[in-house]
Amino acid sequence: MRKIRVVQIGLGHDHASAVLDSMMRQKEIFDVAGIALPESEQTDFADRAAKFKNIPCLSVEEALALPNLDGAVIETEEVNLTRYALMAAERGLNIHMDKPGGTELSDFEELIRAVSSKKLVFSTGYMYRFNPQIKEALSKIENGDIGEVYCVEAHMDCEHTPKKRQWLGRFPGGMMFFLGCHLIDLIYRIQGEPEKVIPMNVSTGYDGVTAQDYGMVLLQYQSGISFAKTCANECGGFSRRQLVICGTKGTIEIKPLEAFDNTDPTRNQYTEMREIGKGEKWGAFGKHTRSECYNRYDEMMKNFARLVLNETENTYTYDYELNLYRLLLRACGKELS
Repeated sequence: MRKIRVVQIGLGHDHASAVLDSMMRQKEIFDVAGIALPESEQTDFADRAAKFKNIPCLSVEEALALPNLDGAVIETEEVNLTRYALMAAERGLNIHMDKPGGTELSDFEELIRAVSSKKLVFSTGYMYRFNPQIKEALSKIENGDIGEVYCVEAHMDCEHTPKKRQWLGRFPGGMMFFLGCHLIDLIYRIQGEPEKVIPMNVSTGYDGVTAQDYGMVLLQYQSGISFAKTCANECGGFSRRQLVICGTKGTIEIKPLEAFDNTDPTRNQYTEMREIGKGEKWGAFGKHTRSECYNRYDEMMKNFARLVLNETENTYTYDYELNLYRLLLRACGKELS
């Protein structure tokens, strides 16, 4: 695999530093030619920028005009993602953009039209797509190992500060938009378009927070109801992140979605999965597996490089990404015309 030459636009997204770290570690794959900090990022995220002082810091225009670029990695704050991804697409650059996009459907639709018309790679930062146990679970579903899936239950919780929880007010649906998007992606990937979407996003009201820091949505399908739940005020919420997939031949439980093993700080996460087949006795624990330790972002970014080099096919098509975004907005309670 030859190196791909990229620039990163932004450090404002929560995942931005980790994504840049990943590319810098994978020096045999990535040539990071520069970084640009738009809007107020140079002051708001100066501490993050200081960590990458060996990378040329440029204006957005300078970064996108660098010669021989293969792509741009867009890691601005969420509300600015689509704007800068579109700027890169207009220059014919392949794009990795963090999730889920700006807050307006019309802007995201314009971006999808741009990348599809130019046949550009469009990769998004849903890191659970590359979680080893989730990949195995998806393979088992596609092979029919657990039969027909009739229900998916997905949790992604954490304990944020009151300031962070109030910050969620800039998004439709608050926490559902911010982290619930990962769960909507998983459910949509497994079950497709639901017949009905019932958003139930609320504010806990604790600590004076008025933003919707508790997100929940019910997705009704012909054979059952799935749900996504995400809370920013849950003690121990990270360790309760889980995915349960119920099929007519068996159930898969992935919990926790991520746990930590700091033996190697560059590959410090692992995932556990349990499978229980139809007919197993009450109280049976089924088959339990634990993944090897991995880095949350390494495989995601390596996949972007492989897409750019035409070494793999993108499972997540333009239509998939657009329909996922529409479904997310509905889950956030936003009316679509």
